[in-house]
Amino acid sequence: MRAQTSTRRRRAARYDPESMMRRRPSVVLLALAVALALAPSPATTAPAAPRAVAVTFDDLPGPGGSLLSSDVPALRENTRKLLAAFRDAKAPVVGFVNEGKLFVEGETLATAEQRAGVLRLWVEAGHELGNHTYSHRDLNTQPLDWFEQDVVRGEPVTRRLLAEKGRRLRYFRHPFLHVGLDLDKRRAFESFLAGRGYTVAPVTIDNDEYVYAAAYADARRRGDTPMATRLAEDYLRYMESVFSFIEGVSRDLLGREIPQVLLLHANALNADRFPQLGAMMRARGYRFVALQEALRDEAYGRPDTYVGPWGVSWLHHWEITEGRKRSPSPDPPEWVTKAYEAAAR
Repeated sequence: MRAQTSTRRRRAARYDPESMMRRRPSVVLLALAVALALAPSPATTAPAAPRAVAVTFDDLPGPGGSLLSSDVPALRENTRKLLAAFRDAKAPVVGFVNEGKLFVEGETLATAEQRAGVLRLWVEAGHELGNHTYSHRDLNTQPLDWFEQDVVRGEPVTRRLLAEKGRRLRYFRHPFLHVGLDLDKRRAFESFLAGRGYTVAPVTIDNDEYVYAAAYADARRRGDTPMATRLAEDYLRYMESVFSFIEGVSRDLLGREIPQVLLLHANALNADRFPQLGAMMRARGYRFVALQEALRDEAYGRPDTYVGPWGVSWLHHWEITEGRKRSPSPDPPEWVTKAYEAAAR
């Protein structure tokens, strides 16, 4: 969607200083007054507020199918590449943890602690960790009491790592962005989260990045460099189309663009291409902000009664709450979807 442009046309006042000086003083003063009146005021010519985005990453320490390997050395290397990219971009990030990924069948507790050490790298780099449940189950399909237990089970390691830096666990992100199939269940779960000191981390820039990431990791593992390169390059094109789409939805629904919250995953694709992704965001006028700063915007207090089978962005929540149809998000091209499906087999 295109931003609406003002129908008012401003004209620059033109005058010839020499000829004006030959006129009577009253005429000169009158002409100068008219010129000043017609000149745009600083308030109308000031640039629009810069765009802002809070970057969040799910499925820490890493989504298995979208990594080159899930062993500890590979996880550590993938994480270090991500953190270096965040540092260079000066982007504060919140990473959402599935603590169940720390405990792999057949591995020792010592290895589990090494995996926890990968999470510690995020905190030592100055970033924040949030809870993404222990086992990444689905609120839509799980009994509420079981799901709440899974939230609690996903806290101990994350709390400990944050406490080492004097911080506390305060954000929760729904797996699959599923908030429940009925409003009573959604509200009951939100009350449970508030009681444990959590703020729900919404998402406004949802996307199919995981489709690209799984196909990219598969191509890398198979040694298909041309396919990996093609996927990575189209990923950047696709993400720019997603940003353009979301900006339009925000203007149409809210009359302005708000500080956005971007959902990504800690996969090999982003480890390799976040520098270019960050450059795209900066070229679109975005500055990176902390999640806490983004959520101060009044838009995040809007009424939200969305429930349903789809995990969608909060902009879509607000559209549906207002009785609007959900705006159709951009899809990856068919060749990318086919590569994803082949990787999943």
